[in-house]
Amino acid sequence: MKNKISLLGMPMNSGQQKLGTHLGPDALRDAKIVEKLQELNYSVTDLGNVELGEIKDKTNEIYLKNLDHVVTACESLANAMQKIDTKEEFPLILGGDHSMTIGTLAGIAKKYSNLGVIWFDAHGDLNIADTSPSGNIHGMSLAASLGIGDERLTNIGGYAPKIQIENVILIGARDLDEGEINLIKDIGMKVYTMEDVNRLGMEQVISESVEYLKHCDGVHLSFDVDAMCPALTPGTGTRVPNGISHADGLIFLNELKESRMITSLEIVEVNPFLEEKGNQTALFTVDLMTALFRDAKTNEYEISQN
Repeated sequence: MKNKISLLGMPMNSGQQKLGTHLGPDALRDAKIVEKLQELNYSVTDLGNVELGEIKDKTNEIYLKNLDHVVTACESLANAMQKIDTKEEFPLILGGDHSMTIGTLAGIAKKYSNLGVIWFDAHGDLNIADTSPSGNIHGMSLAASLGIGDERLTNIGGYAPKIQIENVILIGARDLDEGEINLIKDIGMKVYTMEDVNRLGMEQVISESVEYLKHCDGVHLSFDVDAMCPALTPGTGTRVPNGISHADGLIFLNELKESRMITSLEIVEVNPFLEEKGNQTALFTVDLMTALFRDAKTNEYEISQN
């Protein structure tokens, strides 16, 4: 059993336009994520935050906002990820806006022959410059990781694609742009919208997802807090009504824990500046996330041994 967790903060803010996601990693630390994992008998090494430079030009390309900064920041994250020994340690990355995942996957995917990804999100993040309504790169990160879009994004880490379409599942989507819908149809991506979750039930969604990804030699969970109902996670920048409930969030994480397939985790889009009271989003998320590490049957705690 891996009982070592390497925690890394990514204070990413340049993939979107609302100030505050750079404080997400420290908000999650303030919510006692390290202490709670230690209480569950994990050895946690906090590697601090990736050091990022200033955003010098916030509109250097109107259809790819803050492109230079996003590329530089994701390269830095990819390099930092390379230093984590995934055979001995479980990578836990705290964000930060979702553009950071281009860097996360650029670092992690090199360590696997066939990495799977569960993208837990209200959005598809499958836009490219020509289809994005905003030009915000946090809405392009999954596409870029699949090798789709501007080569300055797709080639972060020096290779593309990072992941294969048959190894990706999107869960919780309920705000997809027209270009994303067309791309999903074109490439045949496995998607469970909120309508699907409500119709099938979360247990069936996860059962099918585990079966779908069983050929992968590792699975990365990219957890965007806006997948949840906004009442649970108000401190995020692109809230969408009618999200995942607390009960379904627990089922989602408990079933993934039982599958023992998750080999790395990132938490993104926590924005303390948008909180309605205190540190609610980070506190809720940390509490919810302990389900992924808890073994309810034996009252022990474990993560993937892959």
